[in-house]
Amino acid sequence: MTQLQEAPATKAVGRPLDRVDGAVKTTGEARYAAEFPYPGLAYASMVHSTVARGRITAIDTAAALAVPGVLAVITHENAPPMKKPAKPNPLNLSTLASGTRVNYLNTDEVFWNGQPIAVVVADTLEAAREATALVRAEYEVLKSTVDFNAEQGNAKPQPNSMIQSGGAKKGDAEAALAAAPVSVDLRFSTPAHNHNAIEPHATTALWDGDRLTVHEATQSVDWVRRHLALKFGVPVGGVRVLAPFVGGGFGGKGAVWAGTVLTALAARVTGRPVRMLLSRESVYRTVGGRTPSTQRVALGADTDGRLTSLIHTSITQTGSGGGGPEQVTSQSRHLYAAENILVQQNLVELDTTPNTFMRAPGESIGTFALEAGVDELAYRLGIDPIELRMRNEPTVNPLDGKKFAHRMLRECFVRGAAEFGWADRTPEPGSMRDGQWLVGWGVAAAYHPAWQFPANVRVRWSADGSVLVRCGFQEMGMGAATAQAQIAADALGVPVDSVRVEYGDTALPIGPSAGGSAQTASIAASLLSACEKLTNALGALAKKHPGGSPAEIITAAGKPYLEVSVGADSGLGAVAGQVRFMSKFVMDQRRWVKAASGAHFCEVRVDPDTGETRISRWTGVFDVGRVINAKTATSQLKGGIVMGIGMALSEETLVDPRTGRIMNPSLSEYHVPVHADIPPINVHYLDVPAPTMPLGLLGIGEVGITGVAGAVANAIHHATGKRLRDLPLTLDKLL
Repeated sequence: MTQLQEAPATKAVGRPLDRVDGAVKTTGEARYAAEFPYPGLAYASMVHSTVARGRITAIDTAAALAVPGVLAVITHENAPPMKKPAKPNPLNLSTLASGTRVNYLNTDEVFWNGQPIAVVVADTLEAAREATALVRAEYEVLKSTVDFNAEQGNAKPQPNSMIQSGGAKKGDAEAALAAAPVSVDLRFSTPAHNHNAIEPHATTALWDGDRLTVHEATQSVDWVRRHLALKFGVPVGGVRVLAPFVGGGFGGKGAVWAGTVLTALAARVTGRPVRMLLSRESVYRTVGGRTPSTQRVALGADTDGRLTSLIHTSITQTGSGGGGPEQVTSQSRHLYAAENILVQQNLVELDTTPNTFMRAPGESIGTFALEAGVDELAYRLGIDPIELRMRNEPTVNPLDGKKFAHRMLRECFVRGAAEFGWADRTPEPGSMRDGQWLVGWGVAAAYHPAWQFPANVRVRWSADGSVLVRCGFQEMGMGAATAQAQIAADALGVPVDSVRVEYGDTALPIGPSAGGSAQTASIAASLLSACEKLTNALGALAKKHPGGSPAEIITAAGKPYLEVSVGADSGLGAVAGQVRFMSKFVMDQRRWVKAASGAHFCEVRVDPDTGETRISRWTGVFDVGRVINAKTATSQLKGGIVMGIGMALSEETLVDPRTGRIMNPSLSEYHVPVHADIPPINVHYLDVPAPTMPLGLLGIGEVGITGVAGAVANAIHHATGKRLRDLPLTLDKLL
């Protein structure tokens, strides 16, 4: 099998450079949301509801107020009024910020078990938490629906919207399935999942009159600013949100949750700076996670393996207090050239914690079912799983005939098979052993759409030769500032160490949310435009003030620096920018399918007596367009694979079907992978630029997790002959 050659690196872009924030993080110098000191700082803690649906009829705060150091106990009986969250509007992405529709502490209604019903503020964290345990509430308990499995019969089709399509079809897939010479019709399930970032949610807030400053663990300082301005009825420009460092997000910090709003409320009520640090349990009970799902994947093929029918349907949940649908069938619209296709997503509303974004929402669980279904069809046909995928690799989008802006999935499988040694695989389940262990090899495709959002930037080239890039984007550990420094360095022809990047502050030009693997491309587009403007300005200046280097030209002109901006944060410029974005977005949607893709190769060892499963080897090959930083890109892709292994083998949020309460809200009972669970992971990428994206990059953060659970399930089937269709793939399901 042939191998693609890695694209040559430019002077900075593509090189495996160390992260610019590496030193401050490893030395402890970096400050996170709960580490900024303020005189007179108070601490807040939330009281959670103990019923899933109802109304508060009485709330006793006397014992809590008697705890020494307690400053206030805020409930729906004494909280100042706040405005309700704005309705989601695709023309204003910040309206997606609210994690729920609930107006915390401005209502006596309870929508899920764990909803905040009071906030205690005290001089110390210990006093606040002691008093929190003493608040007592009485409820009128209303009928609730909390059991996902029991309520699936009430699911309704998800409607189509500008944000997401609920269903689509081509031809008559059900009839084609019935007529197919070879077919599979399978049911899959995935459980709820919860975020466990290394930094739990935290907020520090203080008011100065009607001006609010917030230090926040967030994936979008701009969304938080706009949401808080709306809630408290103050000008957007009067709210400043800072998040210079964020200790992991993965979607859980993409929306604004109760802790943020109630910390700002507590600061306003007490007139003191207030800090709230959520416990791990409070994160589970107030911050949304991934919805559970049930899925049907049905595939029909002729005897040569050509797909005649592809059906993928899903049921997921949203909360009565908020949450949104997951695009579970997203990849099934694009991956395989079936003659007839039916995809449909269905929703059921429950009185549980509102669900939210979690790494590759939709595709992470959707690829599990689809790729396991394709593997099962390969066995029914007696065709190698890679060969079956090759025979059904489309040349245009299967559902609607749109062009692929860039697609090299075939090359990913070819290179991955060579790297992994796939040719040595014996196809029969249970045919490979290593001593007592049954050995299995599995493969699956990875897929995630590529997006681009508006980003405003300002770039300054100083007379001393330094370059300053300013943009209010987020750094959650993926090396965003390093990547933008590399891009600016190449665009201006300067050394990387002469570029400084400021980010994570709403005082800077508005940057995109860190989500959807879109941040790097979004900023890069504006940054490249700004660097071009700056270069042109320098050229014009050089005609009047000839000199050698850019620094000499700027100095000769008697200027301290040259500075340019791209995009406007307010006024007509902001409106024009929004119009340009929507026009480009709609045009791209009509013309292209843009996505990152890849191929996962997994080796497992299964003990036939105990069912213990160990992943012993992993190879992933990805088409993510141009790679900006080889070191951080590899780390991102490995991180996605690790998270996918957790999803495959251990992660599961358990909800009491009687009360709706999460039963395992801790890392002692919610099992994430540890070092001993993870094998050597070999990551490769094609590094071929995508022609319709800035610098040819497609996005890396999310594609790594997609397909992982499918590859593990397929490897287990190859090892044991057992097709496990319900995550997590625990040993009891093998016995």
